[in-house]
Amino acid sequence: MPRPLSPEDVADKHGISPKRITKLLDRYRVTDGATFSLMDYDPSDTASFDIEKAEARVLLQGGIETLIANQERLYAQDRWALLCCFQAMDAAGKDSAIKHVMSGVNPQGVQVTSFKAPGPEDLSHDFLWRIHRVLPERGRIGIFNRSHYEEVLVVRVHPELLRRQRLPDELITDHIWKERLEAIAAFERYLARQGIVILKFFLNVSRDEQKRRFLKRLDEPEKNWKFDAGDLKERSYWERYMQAYQDAISATAAPHAPWFVVPADNKWFTRLVVVAAVNQALTGLDLRFPEVSSQARAELDEARRELEKER
Repeated sequence: MPRPLSPEDVADKHGISPKRITKLLDRYRVTDGATFSLMDYDPSDTASFDIEKAEARVLLQGGIETLIANQERLYAQDRWALLCCFQAMDAAGKDSAIKHVMSGVNPQGVQVTSFKAPGPEDLSHDFLWRIHRVLPERGRIGIFNRSHYEEVLVVRVHPELLRRQRLPDELITDHIWKERLEAIAAFERYLARQGIVILKFFLNVSRDEQKRRFLKRLDEPEKNWKFDAGDLKERSYWERYMQAYQDAISATAAPHAPWFVVPADNKWFTRLVVVAAVNQALTGLDLRFPEVSSQARAELDEARRELEKER
């Protein structure tokens, strides 16, 4: 019976070296919004990875094993935190990307927050208030399924939602979106200075692929629950959303808070890019297990002697 494929087997077979992975991430990373154009990013791109889905699952598992080891060191060192923000159009695969990439990671070290429409308490505060409340602690990975960017995406596409926030009329001007993007950029700069590493993922699904996935949700009874009639309404605002994403990424992409415009027409590839980006960020922190002091080492040795004396 042949042994199962390992991540190393797949990588060797297809020439997927660490250098190639780094170039892959460079392809989708945005750190300077001045030259960014969303039109330059192909939702169906797979970077010429000519591999089977089964092989992609093997590669993903290898990435997850690396992530598990990185997360353990992050938790033990207790100095840095990682915040991953996921934004996308409906049916782009945010939930499944989070589920698959974070599978196997110690739940004590990960907190996932899904942001729905703001409630009465949220609306009584500034638009970043509910974000600040759930930021990851040191040593943890925070996952935002949607995020503070909803305030410059869905609220921008539906400006009537601003009225629910009870802002003074004189503050609701033509400059409000620019001002909010400036506030977000300043907020993320502040977080970076507090030791929170920020990664922002825009899962870039095409309109045609979204249609295909919607139809699949309608055709398969076990997926009916995923479909919301409101999704079709939002689909009709596609161009407005794309402009909002263009402006948001352009205004907030920075070396300390990069965006990754991840092709999302092929879920297997989306997951590989996400896990590679997370691992690259964590590896760059030079995470280590805390060293034991000489006094603590002496206490450990004494504990060993006590245990060995037991009969």
